[in-house]
Order: sequence, then C-alpha cells, then structure tokens
Amino acid sequence: MPSLDPFFSEWAGRAPGQARSLDRATALLTALGLSGERAPVLGVVGSKGKGSTATVAAATLSAAGARTVLVTGPSFRGYRERVRVNGTSVTDAELDALGAEIENARAALPGHGGYLAPSGLFLVAGLLKAREIGADFCVLEAGMGGHRDELRLVGPEVVALGMVFAEHVGVLGDTVTEIAREKTRVAGDRTRALLSLPQNPEVSPVIERTLAEVTAGRVSPEIVDPDLPGSEPPPALRPPGLSAASGVLGVAAGARALELLGHDPAPTDRLHRVLGTLNLPARLSEHPVPGSTTARALVDSAIDRVGVATALARAHARWGGVDHVLLCLPDHKDVSGAIGALGGTPVTAVRLPEAHLRFDHDLPAHWDRVDAERLTPAFVASLGDRVLALGTVYFTGRMTEVLDAPTDRLFD
Repeated sequence: MPSLDPFFSEWAGRAPGQARSLDRATALLTALGLSGERAPVLGVVGSKGKGSTATVAAATLSAAGARTVLVTGPSFRGYRERVRVNGTSVTDAELDALGAEIENARAALPGHGGYLAPSGLFLVAGLLKAREIGADFCVLEAGMGGHRDELRLVGPEVVALGMVFAEHVGVLGDTVTEIAREKTRVAGDRTRALLSLPQNPEVSPVIERTLAEVTAGRVSPEIVDPDLPGSEPPPALRPPGLSAASGVLGVAAGARALELLGHDPAPTDRLHRVLGTLNLPARLSEHPVPGSTTARALVDSAIDRVGVATALARAHARWGGVDHVLLCLPDHKDVSGAIGALGGTPVTAVRLPEAHLRFDHDLPAHWDRVDAERLTPAFVASLGDRVLALGTVYFTGRMTEVLDAPTDRLFD
C-alpha cells in the first residue's frame, strides 16, 4: 500500500470550519514548477458522468497515439487508480514517489489558513506524472466544483462540460443556474474550447454568458448532441445506460483537443478498437460473485430515480429479472425517487460508516437493512443469482472490492 499522508494529512488535520485553500494550491503548483509549461490539459466538469467522459476522452487521445495521463476520482479499490497512464493505473511505488515529491514541496510552503484538498493533490500528482513521462496530454476530472476547484488554477486548454443539474445544491449554489455558472468558470485564459452536452433551457444561456465573461469573448460553447446522426462513437461502442452521452462528449472533446493542439486525429478503426476495450467499473458493469458458480452482480453508481430505473431496466433486459437489489443512498441523494423506481423489487438498504453521510430517510418497512461491513461475496451470493448493486460511489467502490472486479486497466 502506498503512503497516503501527502494527499490526506492537511485535510485530516484541518481545524473546525477550515476551508480548502486555492491560494495554497497555487503556491504548491509554483513550488513544483507546474504553473508555467506543462502538458496540454483537457478538463472535465459536470454534475454527473465526469468519470466516463474523462475515460473516453483519454481513450480517444491514446487511440491517436498520444501519451496520456488521466486523473479521475474517487478511486474504486485503491488510490493508485486516481492517476493512470494510457488508461492503466500507476503502481503503488509510483504513487509513493509522486506523493514524496508533493510532500517535499508542501513542507517548504509558508503557514496557511486553509488546507490542501486531497482531490487537488491527486490532480497535482497527475501533472507531475505527465511531466515525468513527457505526456502529450493530461485529462483531469474536476471534483464537485469548477471555479473553486484546483483544475481552474491549472487552466485547461479544452473543457468538456457534462449535464448540469441540481446536484450539490447549497454547496456550489442555491439554484441550478448558479451551479452552471460555478462549473463553467473552470475555464480561463488558457481555454480554447468548451464542449457541452445539450443543457436545460435555463442553463444554456448561463453557460454561454459565463464562458464569454471568463474568456473575454474568445470562446463560445460547442454543443455535442449524442442524438445527431453519425455522432461518434456508434451506439454499440458507447458506455451503457446514462453514460452513453458521456461517451459521445468524451470522444468529441478528445478529438477537439487533438485538432487544436496540432495532433493527428485517431484513425476511426483504431478509435473503435480502443473503445471496444473500455472497462468502466460501477457504470452498469457486470461481475461474477467470487465463490459462486452462478451468482452475478450488476454494479452502477445510480443516485436518483432516473438512474435507478435505467439500471433496473438494464438488469431485466440482460437477465430477464432481478432477484435482489443492494441500494446505498445517503439522505442527500434522491432516496424517495429510488424507492418509487424500485417498486416491489426485494431490496436491502446498505449503510456506510463514513461520518459525514446520513442514512435516516424513511424506508419501506419490508426492506432489509445492513451495515456495509457485512458485505462479503457470500452475503451477496445469498441474495440470489441476479443482484443489482446501486448507489453512491463510496458504496460502488466498496462493491468492486467485494467482487474482486478488475479496476486497474480502463482501456487497451
């Protein structure tokens, strides 16, 4: 296991009420020599689907022969998954070396009133890895924010903006339009293009106005419509379910980055071959249950009514039915919507131990309840041969560990 102190020590030792410090992150980037020349950056923001978009964008760049570093979060089975080269996780030893480089620079910074956030430090690690290997591109997934995210400090040349909706209300803004403004403001002086999925009518003009503001009118949104005939990739090569649109956005953003930065595009046959190898854990990914010859689990990070209904339909189409659903949704997710979508399906609600997550929402009386510590392959297999596991990424990451799912390689 790598040492994680360089990434989590300031966050773990933060004082009550202390906030992350972008000023401190700026100083760290400067100390590491990352504030000037670096590999071109494709940044990914949005309310949902960022990981799928970032992965497909990185696959598109790699298919063009570009050496690509990908930073996503959170991880599934280990923190080395946060930083990948051409789709494959760095080793524990490589993550240790990146952490040591960060720690040496961090120790020399002056005193501070805020902390360095773990998500931002993994982004820094990705930039360091890109410099180390002479990468052609970095694909960096933002945390929940935009303007208040370390990605904004880096200044992405290309931004991929997924759907914006009322996720993190009260944190990023009080309305969906405020959230859209926050996420769009990840763009800045270096930004040359922003590609966006079609947005709700109230969101689109906010994105356009905000982008014009932060780029001095140089950049206008480029809309990527997955329903447009001929959109790449073809439906058979898109990620399943609601991630399909993210796949189209990822290909378009990767292709635009190649074009803007003078790199040859990926040949269509090679692009399709690489996309045919995509492994997207916890995005409607199916896995055998260890120790059972018959049990299978379908895992998806669905967090609302639409996502749960989509996953349930996928399981029925694939298996002809579902024996049991494991559902893990903290109170701030769409628990009521999930209850409605699941109807009379047998369900066990899972509680996670993380202190900041609340699980007090009223649940149907006939549902079972279990603490996450009880999740084992034998427990999952006891629920039936067709188990659907749905919920927050903290839970689906835990499920990939329970199922011994492959997570180190996302594409070939």
